[in-house]
Amino acid sequence: MERLQKIIAASGISSRRVAEKMIVEGRVTVNNAVVRRLGAKADISADEIRVDGKLILPEVSKIYLMLHKPRGCVTTLHDPEKRAVVTDLLSGISERIFPVGRLDYDSEGLLLLTNDGDFSQRVQHPRFRLRKTYMVKIEGNLTKSDVRALSEGIRLSDGIFKPENLQIERINKKSSWLTLTIAEGRNRVIRRGLDSLDHPVVRLIRTAIADISLGNMKAGAFRHLTKKEVQHLLSFS
Repeated sequence: MERLQKIIAASGISSRRVAEKMIVEGRVTVNNAVVRRLGAKADISADEIRVDGKLILPEVSKIYLMLHKPRGCVTTLHDPEKRAVVTDLLSGISERIFPVGRLDYDSEGLLLLTNDGDFSQRVQHPRFRLRKTYMVKIEGNLTKSDVRALSEGIRLSDGIFKPENLQIERINKKSSWLTLTIAEGRNRVIRRGLDSLDHPVVRLIRTAIADISLGNMKAGAFRHLTKKEVQHLLSFS
């Protein structure tokens, strides 16, 4: 049991002094009963505590993970087709977490997961244009006109596809490996953009988000982000 003003302050709604004022003003209820006494105590895990009608929830430890998503699983929490979902890979994580953004079923690479909704919204917000880097294997080899078209931007049905830092890493007889960076989250935009040049994507791997790199992490492996990495991602917003 803790004093009400301490519980309210810990929730981030206000300072403890302002919380005391709220209690005196009759703006706080515990189990639907108005509480005006400053010495009143409650149990955040057992009592229903509201301020101006807003429910105060127990503080949840924030979790920030990076996963090397393999091909053949979906970035949703439930799949009606009964395919594997990314959270199936998170052994030892009991908290409910969710993906930050998405990677297609056939795509692989770096995926962030968290239980922090504010972090997820800020990292994904298009205004901040958080850059993501990919290795892409395509059918065939890019011509000079293909490279020029990509550098100038390719018009798709939902806007222009214009990757940054395009590099041809390896050329084979029937395929090529590219690296490129995009700062947008439109659905399958890399695949659609390269399809329009008659170079279907054979394999797509996200290798970095901002300066957070996949490194040598094996497919299916995950780790916690460091505090510095979380702060770095939030620094873009």
